[in-house]
Amino acid sequence: MNVSQAIRQRLSARAFKPDVPPAAMVRGILELAARAPSGGNLQPWHVHALAGAPLAQLLARVADAPLQAEPEYAVYPPQLPEPWRTRRWRNGMQLYDIVGIARDDKPARERQMLRNAALFGAPVAVFISVERRMGLPQWVDLGMYAQNLMLLAAEQGLATCPQAYWARCSRAVKEFLGLPESRMLAIGMALGWADEAEPVNALRTERDPFDVWGEMRGFDAP
Repeated sequence: MNVSQAIRQRLSARAFKPDVPPAAMVRGILELAARAPSGGNLQPWHVHALAGAPLAQLLARVADAPLQAEPEYAVYPPQLPEPWRTRRWRNGMQLYDIVGIARDDKPARERQMLRNAALFGAPVAVFISVERRMGLPQWVDLGMYAQNLMLLAAEQGLATCPQAYWARCSRAVKEFLGLPESRMLAIGMALGWADEAEPVNALRTERDPFDVWGEMRGFDAP
């Protein structure tokens, strides 16, 4: 599989098989992902991978803890304007449609949201944290690490789902992992083999054409 194929194959899976990938496979992905670039080679990421009993213990703790009134950080800007508001709305509607949830069924929508806290059944959780003193450039570095991780997982036939949802459960996760107060939980990520029998994994979000968000200058005409 080449990089282009991995990019096209990657999706945010929301249903996983219970089988745990081999430890060597997971470690290999996490280690090679660290070849991501980072300004000044700071390598600002801290990574925890959980499976088996430790993961079950964490998920039980999270299930018993109320969602934080204030997340670790704002996942979306307040009063999200267009075109981003419509993109987010459309993504939610596509998800609810494919799992058979009516748009006015608020309890069912909340239950679907809470499936985040169970990693959608994934057998591996990856948590990426960063020191609070770090700034926006280092968060960009985290994104490049996470993208490497997801593409390497796709190369191995695995699926992922990056989840900012964990910003709403960060206190329980940080306590379980023993993270110092100086460190923020950036994202959690579900990892494992996708359950292709589940309709939700047929969802493929669209992308706007290049002319909507990009431009090129100084090139010869094609």
